Amino acid sequence: MKLLRTLLVWIAGSALLLAMAADTLAMIGRQVHVPLLGAIELVQAAVLVAASGALLMAALEGSHARVHLLIDRLPPRTRVVLERVQAMAGAVLYAALLAGSGWIAAELWSGHEESELLRIPYRPLRVIAVVALALLLLHALRRSFTRASR
Repeated sequence: MKLLRTLLVWIAGSALLLAMAADTLAMIGRQVHVPLLGAIELVQAAVLVAASGALLMAALEGSHARVHLLIDRLPPRTRVVLERVQAMAGAVLYAALLAGSGWIAAELWSGHEESELLRIPYRPLRVIAVVALALLLLHALRRSFTRASR
């Protein structure tokens, strides 16, 4: 599990650095009148990878945003029940997003879609989104049917 976390940090962090570098170079290029064509496409692809990794990391670490002002004042039994309800609500959300993303990926699989300028293929990006959502769904289901979450 530690290797997975380390791998997620490196992949998502590298994607975020790539997005930042591309956007910075594009901004400098606009100022010196040498635009970096396709920077937005590069940033969008990198942000998808970074966001997927960040969501998975937050789920594994149990560090999604929470309202501690209310949760910390609940009795322990109520807190456990509400944490399971929250995990099930998350599972429903991830299932809906997975169904929609999977449907779009399946419908457009043979479409050979790519970005306009850099010709970045959309198929691998859709696969990344679907895999991330499937892992988030599995994690939320596991949390809802096992011990109380953090």
